[in-house]
Amino acid sequence: MSGPQEMVLLRIYLGEADRYKGRPMYQALVEALREHGIAGATVLRGLMGYGAHSTMHTSALLDLSSDLPIVIEAIDSAEQVEYALEKLRELGFDPPLLTTEKVQAYTNPVRDRK
Repeated sequence: MSGPQEMVLLRIYLGEADRYKGRPMYQALVEALREHGIAGATVLRGLMGYGAHSTMHTSALLDLSSDLPIVIEAIDSAEQVEYALEKLRELGFDPPLLTTEKVQAYTNPVRDRK
């Protein structure tokens, strides 16, 4: 494992029902992040949450929601994250909320997978 590197963690919060040009927004965002060189991204699906309108979204059996919370986490250098965000804005992406924070990242060397 290599020593710590200062990087930026980008979090994009949205709902499962959010769309971009007819596609799930989370899918379009991750593909755009990859195309613009972000080192890695993961989509997390929430079990429960609410946003600005205080509408509760839950995966409970009695109240199955088709709009569960989604968080995309992506990590890269500050410069690369800023570049990717600029490109996302140019493409017209408008997620409801995003945050960035400085993090110390520890990475493992890439392993040869056969």
